Amino acid sequence: MLICLVIEMLTLDLTFLMLSIGGLAGLGSDLLGAPLWLQVILAAAVAAVLLLALRPPLLKRLHRGSDTRPSNVDALLGLDGRVLATVSTFAGQVKLANGDIWTARSDGQGEIEPGTPVRVARIDGATAYVRPRPQELTE
Repeated sequence: MLICLVIEMLTLDLTFLMLSIGGLAGLGSDLLGAPLWLQVILAAAVAAVLLLALRPPLLKRLHRGSDTRPSNVDALLGLDGRVLATVSTFAGQVKLANGDIWTARSDGQGEIEPGTPVRVARIDGATAYVRPRPQELTE
């Protein structure tokens, strides 16, 4: 039980907490004089019920206020921007809607002239691969 509690403190996933409580139920049945086979069955049953019934709502409640917006590179995917220096498959520069200026390459669309509205298709290291924005979005 103690080992499960220590692991739970390191993982914070509530799995080992449920296993530890199951072990506590087995210990309680031992103190009441139950045979070993019943202690094992009781500990396993309590742990299984807690894992299946109690853990999911607890995790949902624990993560209720977490921020689900993408961050880091994921937040840049699909972001609009404008070409500052001609973007080709080898070089270029864009200014993204968030104000950042990135080294850019064309994502297989040929050369993109300065001033053209673009959208980030992917990020590879410190390079944004961009493609021209669809026409209906630029008007």
